[in-house]
Amino acid sequence: MKSLLRTVAGFSMAINLLWLGPALFSLQVFDRVLTSQSQETLLVLLLGLAIALVLVGALDFLRGRLQGVLGNIVNDAMAPEIARLSLAVAARRQGAFTNEALRDVGRLRALFSSQGLVAVMDAPWALIFIAVIAVANLWLGLAALLSAVLMLGLAYANDRMTKQSIEKLQKDAGASQRFLDQAMVNAEVAQAMGMADALVGRWNALSAKVADLQDPVAQRSVAMASATRIARQLTQVLMTALGAWLVIRGEATPGVLIASNMLLGRALQPVEQIVGSWKIMAEGRLAWRRLDPLMSEAFNRRPQMALPAPNGQLSTTGLVFRPQGSERTLLMGVSIRLEAGESLAILGPSGAGKSTLVRLLIGLWAPSQGHVRLDGVDLSRWTREQIGPHIGYMPQDVELFAGSVADNIARMGPVDPGLVVEAAQLAGVHELVLGLPDGYDTQVDPNAALLSPGQRQRIALARALYGNPKLVVLDEPNANLDGAGELALAETLKRLQGKATVVVVTHRQTLTQHVHKMLVIEGGRQTHFGRTDEVLAALRGGHAPAGGQVVSLARAAQAAQAAQAAPAAQAKV
Repeated sequence: MKSLLRTVAGFSMAINLLWLGPALFSLQVFDRVLTSQSQETLLVLLLGLAIALVLVGALDFLRGRLQGVLGNIVNDAMAPEIARLSLAVAARRQGAFTNEALRDVGRLRALFSSQGLVAVMDAPWALIFIAVIAVANLWLGLAALLSAVLMLGLAYANDRMTKQSIEKLQKDAGASQRFLDQAMVNAEVAQAMGMADALVGRWNALSAKVADLQDPVAQRSVAMASATRIARQLTQVLMTALGAWLVIRGEATPGVLIASNMLLGRALQPVEQIVGSWKIMAEGRLAWRRLDPLMSEAFNRRPQMALPAPNGQLSTTGLVFRPQGSERTLLMGVSIRLEAGESLAILGPSGAGKSTLVRLLIGLWAPSQGHVRLDGVDLSRWTREQIGPHIGYMPQDVELFAGSVADNIARMGPVDPGLVVEAAQLAGVHELVLGLPDGYDTQVDPNAALLSPGQRQRIALARALYGNPKLVVLDEPNANLDGAGELALAETLKRLQGKATVVVVTHRQTLTQHVHKMLVIEGGRQTHFGRTDEVLAALRGGHAPAGGQVVSLARAAQAAQAAQAAPAAQAKV
């Protein structure tokens, strides 16, 4: 970018120097050609001016093309990195996330491709043109300087009048767009329960608020642009009158008058263009300010040495998590240890902090206190690109991506058919996929009903197992499964024993027989942790075997008994 900006600035310098040609041509014609009656001089001057104007046209064309390239470079260089950082922010979901950052990249692209950037580079040359006028005549030079100060004052006033309004307008427009995007995501619920009119009404109210802000901003911008144009014409008229008065008094020549007017017009033109492009420039400036922290984070991120692939030993020490900007603690004092190849079931009532713990275990969230270690290495020391392939994760709310079933299982990367089939077989979904219209090439529409929630969940399980990860974390993996799906999941957990460290969040006791250890969370606190038989004994009101690390709680026992009775009741139904 810097290299291209220097090149654009160099073209601007050459163009502005060549724009001295018409003024010098007028000066020579009125002060030399008309008095000498020399046709040869006129012809030479015409030839020289024609060459200068051809060069101006060529350089201006090249400068415009370079601006387009510069805009593309801004987009291509920033958009992928901003998208990565935006995905990380969305995954953390701490604070409000929007895709406004990507729209800001578009605003920067528009800024670097706009005439406003050219005007900013041309504006300093106004001093050169005013200096040339002052050399020809001091009074005309002072008048040109006052005209430039007036135009700059109008530009500054425009900035003061519209800056806060444009910032507020962008903020409210982003809120309106976010509300509409969220409504579209939940369109099924809205349509089923007749919420469409209410949602549209609320979105319309937000849009009306944006329109109420947009109209005054547009009016002020148009008014300032008109005032700038009028001020420019007025200053040139007054400049002409002053020059004529000086010619009458014999203190200037007609050539100086004409040349000064032309140079003044050239000096004031960039200021007028800046005012005309002010909205784009103001939006670009605000976008740069918002993107600066994100880009600084990316720029200051130091490359880390690649660590060896983990074996799967997982441990946590005194985990505490408090959302950013909140005083509520969601998780407090969780300490567990799993050897490579062991499995863990996490149980607890709704809102106990199970999903919070899951996000900490896979490194999506950073703990407020404590550590999560994989093979003794803090998860924060791995980049997501390094550790991601070694982690299999299935969230509670399963979402598939637009693409084929094979693309989804392969995590939207290059499809390795052998690994895709292996993951599908390990998840017990191979036969299900073969029964789809195009098998593994069946296209997945995230909003279509081709796949049932249970089928999506089983494909997501295959995606989690793709590439034989060493840590597999499943959040409510049987939430939407039927009997066959439950059996396939149980078989998968058996096959994973000894091959990967598995963490399963579940409300159903049926899965606990396939895990080595259990963890019970209540109110964000760890109440039980130990071998499965120890924890189950404590939950049923008995005593744990010697060496057990569990303490019985009446409430946890009641919950466990209710959960244990649920499968029998379901079977009877």
